[in-house]
Amino acid sequence: MSDNETAAAPPAVVVGADGLARPAWAATDPLLMGYYDTEWGMPVRDERGVYERLSLEAFQSGLSWATILRKREAFREAFDDFDPDTVASYDDADRARLLGDARIVRNRLKIDAAIDNAKATVSLRAEGGLAAFVWSFRPRATPAPATLGEIPTTSPESTALSKALKQKGFRFVGPTTMHALMEAIGIVDTHLVDSHRRGSSGVWA
Repeated sequence: MSDNETAAAPPAVVVGADGLARPAWAATDPLLMGYYDTEWGMPVRDERGVYERLSLEAFQSGLSWATILRKREAFREAFDDFDPDTVASYDDADRARLLGDARIVRNRLKIDAAIDNAKATVSLRAEGGLAAFVWSFRPRATPAPATLGEIPTTSPESTALSKALKQKGFRFVGPTTMHALMEAIGIVDTHLVDSHRRGSSGVWA
């Protein structure tokens, strides 16, 4: 390459055989493509739904989202469909059962956090509930990234949410994990501006 040449930047979106533009991470794997097209970034406002996604984001820490998504149904079965009341009642026998379940991520700290977070979710009902609490950190504006490099991994709001949840007894809720949660449940729209999903949540007109 000469001094006057520069490497071409990879395309921000990939147009699939169906004519739809998606980010590279969701452009080839059918599982990720389906998740991106139908679920990621759509509003989730119920307690169980937010608790499930908070739990899965915590289990994802240090792993790929594809790994978690492939194990999602096993997680749902192992954690009683992420019913907060049920998970909050788990005892040592349940912990041993989960640690022995090869279908899920067998990380003791993350399993304990999921149980503690269920207890914290139940306690938070006295203050309006987990879903309302998390959604109260919605920012005044959402990013409008043109490239993957422009997508933030944290925000002032995700940092504040992380701090607030920790004060309520939640664990594995760092600013990056909480930003991923906010993206996943529609609190912010970080779909690339050229993606076919941009603006589809209805939250950000």
